[in-house]
Amino acid sequence: MTQPSTDYPEKTCSIDRLVTHPRLVASALSGAKTQQRRAGVYGYPGETFELEGVPFVIEELRQEGLGVMTEVEAAKEGYPSLEMYRDLILRMHPGMEWDDEFPVWMHQFKQVKK
Repeated sequence: MTQPSTDYPEKTCSIDRLVTHPRLVASALSGAKTQQRRAGVYGYPGETFELEGVPFVIEELRQEGLGVMTEVEAAKEGYPSLEMYRDLILRMHPGMEWDDEFPVWMHQFKQVKK
């Protein structure tokens, strides 16, 4: 079993910017969204953040290529299909081409139950 690295680079953005789109915030609050991929590191395992006053904690952080994405991973991102996820990413980043080797940081999180 591969263990995730604990030697992470510096953050490229603050954790409060990890999940910002209202639809994705709602998906995280419902428990459907449990992952967010970013080109940089926004938070470290054990670090907490809030969405609409609800606390969440980063459980895992790992770097992987976009090609690792599956239908299951797309659902964890809050999308009904990998195709929909891919299309949205390409629309958000004009001129970008989907490259299976492009490195992203997968932030896995969960809601902290009170």
